[in-house]
Amino acid sequence: QVQLVESGGGLVQPGGSLRLSCAASGSIFSINTWGWYRQAPGKQRELVAAITSGRSTNYADSVKGRFTISRDNAKNTVYLQMNNLKPEDTAVYYCNADRVGGMRYWGQGTQVIVSS
Repeated sequence: QVQLVESGGGLVQPGGSLRLSCAASGSIFSINTWGWYRQAPGKQRELVAAITSGRSTNYADSVKGRFTISRDNAKNTVYLQMNNLKPEDTAVYYCNADRVGGMRYWGQGTQVIVSS
């Protein structure tokens, strides 16, 4: 089992920044991809950014150049640095971990609201 706990969400004005954190515990040795997803009201959950065990990254087109995903192995934590936030970034953000063999794990989510 893998446990994921997100933090760092909140209310921010357009153009502002937030850093989300995802603290992982449990059997994380077999995780090969870490990701951040988001779900806005009335919309499907979508991939925001992902990072592999080899540190390759992938971003949704809507966040390229504004968001950065990173990992700190010593702290078992994955981060999502979000800059130049826009109202359309408002959503619940979920941390995700994919294990070799297909098992997926999710955090409980953290709310991000971008509004003036």
